[in-house]
Amino acid sequence: ERFDMTFTNEKGTKERPYMLHRALFGSFERFIGVLIEHYAGAFPTWLAPEQVWILPISDKHIDYSNQVATKLRAANIRVVVKSESETIGKKIRLGETQKIPYLLVVGDKEIAADSVAVRQRGQGDLGAMKVDKFIEKITEEIKNKS
Repeated sequence: ERFDMTFTNEKGTKERPYMLHRALFGSFERFIGVLIEHYAGAFPTWLAPEQVWILPISDKHIDYSNQVATKLRAANIRVVVKSESETIGKKIRLGETQKIPYLLVVGDKEIAADSVAVRQRGQGDLGAMKVDKFIEKITEEIKNKS
């Protein structure tokens, strides 16, 4: 009706066509594309699919890394333990190229102090932080959506 469209049917009379438009996923996909383009893949923490990577320095730090991950998951933080046998430098570089908001490095010093060494995307190394203090920091950031 808005375009005042008509056609001539087989009987020679004018008729208005019916048009159905349905784009359930098309509009959603366009929206996701706009988000990815806008943030250039560096999503804010609240939107990032993986908010935190825990990077154990060696295999003997994996158990503690899993304990930290359990605490983070209990606080509804999306976390992945990167337990591959790669160097810590390579894990950090990969996390930075993947644009992960927080990288937590875990070694002997961190286990002894019940802490994690925090690296924030765009800020670099923030130093050692108690696990509970980090959970407080990231949940506050997510709550404020900054």
